Amino acid sequence: MTLQDLRNSIDCIDDQLLALLNERMAFVQQVGDLKRSTKALIYRPEREKYIVDRLTQANQQKKEILNQSAIEAIFLEIFAVARNIELPERIAFLGPEGSFTHQAAESRFGAMSEYLVLPTIRSIFESVETGRAKFGVVPIENNQEGMVSETIDLLCDTNLVIAAEVLMPIHFAFATTCERLQDITQIYSKDIAFRQCGKFLRDTFDPEKTVQVPVESTSKAAKLAAQNPNTAAICSPIAAKLFGVPVLFENLEDSAQNRTRFLIIAKDFENQPSGADKTTIAAILPNTDRAGVLADFLKDFKDRNINIIKIESRPLRLGADFKFWFLLEVEGHRHDPLLKNIFELHADSLRWLGSYLKVV
Repeated sequence: MTLQDLRNSIDCIDDQLLALLNERMAFVQQVGDLKRSTKALIYRPEREKYIVDRLTQANQQKKEILNQSAIEAIFLEIFAVARNIELPERIAFLGPEGSFTHQAAESRFGAMSEYLVLPTIRSIFESVETGRAKFGVVPIENNQEGMVSETIDLLCDTNLVIAAEVLMPIHFAFATTCERLQDITQIYSKDIAFRQCGKFLRDTFDPEKTVQVPVESTSKAAKLAAQNPNTAAICSPIAAKLFGVPVLFENLEDSAQNRTRFLIIAKDFENQPSGADKTTIAAILPNTDRAGVLADFLKDFKDRNINIIKIESRPLRLGADFKFWFLLEVEGHRHDPLLKNIFELHADSLRWLGSYLKVV
């Protein structure tokens, strides 16, 4: 078989794929009509997970070529297109364009969605609260740097809930228009990126000849590297592509396990139980001056065999006293019987912040 024969076969399959996708989207339109008539939610992460898991299992049984990551990548984009056909929705994310938050947003809502690029985490929450955006994407935690305090505080201070979490591997690229490293006199990046790529910088550049210039974002770094000769940027691959700066090196980060977790926030949203859920809770406990209050509270979870994944304390910021509230992430959905019992037992102390598919 010749190369042209192979290409003709691929073209034929592509025609079939397109016809099947159009057929699928016709059913999607009908689903959208039903959802609108019943005011049902368009974004259903648990349904998307079910589809990906089902297809992956069937594919593995047949020992086909595509693995789970490939199937997920293909179908997440199909889901995103389908959601826009069902009901176009605006997504707000922490900018600028080309940021890792931008990458996280597109990984779940696709390239076709309408995006609102905002400058602060607070502005993301406000856009969702006021209805300017249906969903917001904000960072919550990096496994090298810890929790994002502003996101935690706003979860407690607003009436928004968590619809989903997204785990993104963080890979930094070295982008420059220079052909030789010795011609680079300045490197732009965000301070956190310089810290996380320290080994590459120490091994590659003389600090007396090449100056590190901190800027407000890795996207801004890529933009500056595109505009200024003899400079470079440590940035996300998506930012380098956005500003047309050639990537010289990839995966600069010191830790191959560098991950950031993002939250998708929404208003008046609740996922159905999937059997693999996580619930986030805000706890303001009474009588915290009494010894053992927190221990007694946590024991209620232990007694019910509910696993607490994370607990963070934050200032309550009421009055002059040093009072705290606690953010908890626990396994399970709030409608699971044992977790439901916890909410009933501590009804005056707990606020539900979302139950969603557990990614980590």
